[in-house]
Amino acid sequence: MGSPKLPVLLLPHPLILLPTARLTLPISRSLADAIISHLDDSDAVLAALPLPAPDSPSEVTYGTAARVVRLVRPRNLTQQYLLSLHGVARVRLPSPIQIDQLECLPIHNVVYPSSEGTPSRDTVESFKDAALILLDRLAKDSLQQQRKDDWLRVAAIVEDISEQRAAWMADVLVAAVSPQYPDKLAFLAAADVEDRLRRATELFVKQSSIQEVSKKIASAVDESLSRQQKEYFLRQQLAAIQRELHSLHSSPATAGPGFGTGGAISELDDDDQADADDLADLRRKIEALDVGSEERKVGVREWRRLKRIPQGSVENGVIRSYLEWLTSVPWPSNTTTTPLDVFKDHSFLTRARAQLDADHYGLDQIKRRLMEYLAVVRLRAIADAAQTQGNNPATDASPVAVSTPPTKNKGVKGPILLFVGPPGTGKTSLGQSIAKALRRPFQRISLGGVRDEAEIRGHRRTYVASGPGSIVQALRKAGRNDPVILLDEVDKVGHSNFHGDPAAALLEVLDPEQNHSFNDHYINVPIDLSQVLFICTSNTLDTISAPLLDRCEVVELSGYTYDEKMHIAKRFLLPKQIRANGLSDSQLTLTDDALLHVATMYTREAGVRSLERAIGAVVRFKAVEWAEWLDAGSGSAAGGEGNAKQIGDVDENEKGDRNNNNNENEKEWRATVEPHELEKILGIPRWDTEERDREEKRGVVYGLVVTGMGEGGILPVESTAVPGVGRLKLTGSLGDVIKESGEIALSWVKTHAFELGITAGRGVDPLKVPDVIDVHLHLPAGAQKKDGPSAGIAMICAFVSLLSGACVPKDIAMTGEITLRGRVTPVGGIRMKVLGAHRAQIRKVILPWANRKDVEHDVALEVRREMQFFFVRTIDEALEAAFGRGALGWRRESTVLLESRL
Repeated sequence: MGSPKLPVLLLPHPLILLPTARLTLPISRSLADAIISHLDDSDAVLAALPLPAPDSPSEVTYGTAARVVRLVRPRNLTQQYLLSLHGVARVRLPSPIQIDQLECLPIHNVVYPSSEGTPSRDTVESFKDAALILLDRLAKDSLQQQRKDDWLRVAAIVEDISEQRAAWMADVLVAAVSPQYPDKLAFLAAADVEDRLRRATELFVKQSSIQEVSKKIASAVDESLSRQQKEYFLRQQLAAIQRELHSLHSSPATAGPGFGTGGAISELDDDDQADADDLADLRRKIEALDVGSEERKVGVREWRRLKRIPQGSVENGVIRSYLEWLTSVPWPSNTTTTPLDVFKDHSFLTRARAQLDADHYGLDQIKRRLMEYLAVVRLRAIADAAQTQGNNPATDASPVAVSTPPTKNKGVKGPILLFVGPPGTGKTSLGQSIAKALRRPFQRISLGGVRDEAEIRGHRRTYVASGPGSIVQALRKAGRNDPVILLDEVDKVGHSNFHGDPAAALLEVLDPEQNHSFNDHYINVPIDLSQVLFICTSNTLDTISAPLLDRCEVVELSGYTYDEKMHIAKRFLLPKQIRANGLSDSQLTLTDDALLHVATMYTREAGVRSLERAIGAVVRFKAVEWAEWLDAGSGSAAGGEGNAKQIGDVDENEKGDRNNNNNENEKEWRATVEPHELEKILGIPRWDTEERDREEKRGVVYGLVVTGMGEGGILPVESTAVPGVGRLKLTGSLGDVIKESGEIALSWVKTHAFELGITAGRGVDPLKVPDVIDVHLHLPAGAQKKDGPSAGIAMICAFVSLLSGACVPKDIAMTGEITLRGRVTPVGGIRMKVLGAHRAQIRKVILPWANRKDVEHDVALEVRREMQFFFVRTIDEALEAAFGRGALGWRRESTVLLESRL
């Protein structure tokens, strides 16, 4: 095998030569000369030792005795020699070698480890199994048939290899599969046959796993690439076909009758030029953003990503959609505001007030608040313009004009108005009128049933089909950063759930101190909402969270009086229904008595929606009569209008005659609708029965209530005595608070039964003497939930009426909370309750003395003139106002006032 002294060749990292393997490496000219001189002196065998990594502290001790197979001389002096070596056997150096001897062949003593010995059968079988699995994997992964056949032939040799030749086969396979450098170096140092086979088995198992994972990754990448290439190829084919069809259809020579589009170019044609124009427009919008702004930085970054991603990929469409949304948001650099000339106009406030008055009747409190805001906006705009001109004076004396960048004025922060009132009182339409008065775009966002926070803030871009929230969508539609946005039905927004809390998401939107940097999850760039005028609408304040309510300026719309409803019907509702049903003003006229009859007998609401539906039914009925009159040939449209003008004035005798005669025999068109005709059109009045049934009866009084929708009305409080054990029974779907009011009322009546003349002596329970009875108190209707403390006065009057026999007049209604000491404390909802009593034809109202200011401030003057108010401080005053002076047999001379002090 050679002498124990061999010249040592250090192989550069990471080259390793194993026995039975071949290696070709470039060497320098000096090293080639040393090898040539060695070949001349002895046989062509040297020791090839692998050089460890530069940062490795290990020493060079193991290598391979290699035979020089070939040494190729370069063609010119700039190239290196090529040395080919063939590994023969393992060698070991008794002492480490200096690794700096790379350009020479130092002679060192070497030791040939013993390769004798037979491995165990289990080790050989494990080696064979691992080798066969690896060779089978390599054969399957081979793309060339020759390579696959070679692996299969090697596998056949491994199956028939003997135990003595197993170590040799391990060297061959390890050199062929090329494992990692540390594993290969450890295998080279394994001189023992048993250890060498064990290490080879571990290498083969590890290499099989690597080969399997690499195959999966490669197949997945190939599949994705092939799918993208196929999609790109098909899209190119489709575009080419569409271009050919478009040119074929647009050619006048080939377009025949019924063929193609006749040369018309559709905006839906998928043209590459249109796509390029869209991208160019997108780039112009990004360049138009303010330099250095956050939105421009994000737009430039996403634009660069868009240009790097292939056009057919999904990510390309996602980024493009994001850029379209980003550039469509009205940023301060690309938005328009109200011109200064509009604010400088002296008639600005006058025209705004006229606009509000033309669209809505009444609502003086809201109009006053809006006029305050408009006045502040006008003064602030004029002041900012004057300040800007003062900072940039333009004089002809200066030869060079120094231009300074204009300062950005923040403007007046828009108020957060919350309109609270019953349905149909004009909350939503008032927002449109405000936008017209301000000359701003109007957008409406319906929050009813919204239960996902992302509908307000938007979805994050990590989600599929994500998009911005409703606030950003409204800004995009408006095209300006100062629109009027109406948040409709804010009291019906969903509460906290697993989707988030939409009400909490509105806190940032409606907070004037935070909404200047509103962050939409999709846009992810701060958006200024401070110039937006937010208007919220709600039917009640009970379901609105306290933090959200604290950010809003509450304006109540309690309801309309009959006088206001008459004006609204004549100015808005009737002309609207006449136009909607194809008639003209001269073809239909409703008298004031007819409108009042519809409002009082067919509707009972705070708003005007039911009134509009009733008027619409009348107009449709007359529209049918007008169409039948025209079809009968009784006249033309022009003649009908003339007849309508002539029949407008009729006396009472004529009305009676026409009621008795058959209408089909009439030749002339009757345009006027009288009150006595409404029953034929609208049916039996809905509220007439309730008015007749309201009568003076023992134990029955009428209280004032506010319904869940904010409408006021009257509620009968009924009481009766039944045989029992002296207890109180309460029915009518009552809550805990109103039940406690009933207990307090009965306790007060029992305490003062002798003073009221109900019992003959003090300390006598009126429910047990002379007969033992139970008092049953009922508040209809039983299906409606009722709660609150304001029914205390009505309950006391009902108990006193039941036990004393005195009756409360049917035109009296009352409200107020009571205490055990006989005090009457204030309650809420006075305006709604008074308007409800007015609609129910109540003429006398008993209210707590502390609510006197609410009546004077909130109730209209015409309502106060038609009603009589009794403001009471104690229950005694309330009983006297309800039953009348002297109606109850008071025993005041023996009354003792007891007051509890804790």
